[in-house]
Amino acid sequence: HRPRIPVTLNMKMVMPSWFDLMGLTPDAPEDEAGIKKAAENIKAIIEHEMKNGIPANRIILGGFSQGGALSLYTALTCQHQLAGIVALSCWLPLHKGLPQAANNGVNKDIAILQCHGEMDPMIPVRFGALTAEKLKSVVTPAKVQFKTYPGVMHSSCPQEMMAVKEFIEKLLPRI
Repeated sequence: HRPRIPVTLNMKMVMPSWFDLMGLTPDAPEDEAGIKKAAENIKAIIEHEMKNGIPANRIILGGFSQGGALSLYTALTCQHQLAGIVALSCWLPLHKGLPQAANNGVNKDIAILQCHGEMDPMIPVRFGALTAEKLKSVVTPAKVQFKTYPGVMHSSCPQEMMAVKEFIEKLLPRI
C-alpha cells in the first residue's frame, strides 16, 4: 500500500504515491530520495518474508505504473536473488544510474515480464520500449520479455493478465 504524499505532477495534491512524480518523460526530473526510500521499504518487506521462511528465489516483485517502476528499481538494486519482476505500463526510474546501481549483479539473470498498452496516453508505449532496451543492458537480454497490447490504454486486459499468470506459474512451480 502506497503512502499518501503531495505529488508535483498533480499540482501537489496529496494522493497515494510511492514517490513524487515531476513528469512522465524519460528526461523528467526524478525524486531520487523518494524512489530509494520506497525501494528500501519494499526490501524490508522482502527481508520480513524471508524471515518467515519464504526463500528470496520464490519472490516476484510486480506492479502497475508507478508500482511497476518501483518493482523494477527495487529488484535490480536488491541484494537477494529474486525469482522475477512483473512490470506493467511502467518505466525504469533512475535509469541513468543503472547499471551502476545494479552492480552487485545478484539479479543479473532475473526474469522480467514487461507489458504495455499500445494506446497508453500517460506512459506512452515508446517509453516502455526504451525501458525494455535499457533493461537488456542491465540484465541478461534473453530474460526480458516485452509484450504490447493493441488498443489498450493505461490499463490492463485479459490477455495481459493471462501472460502474467503464465509467467508466475513458470517461475514459481508448485512445491
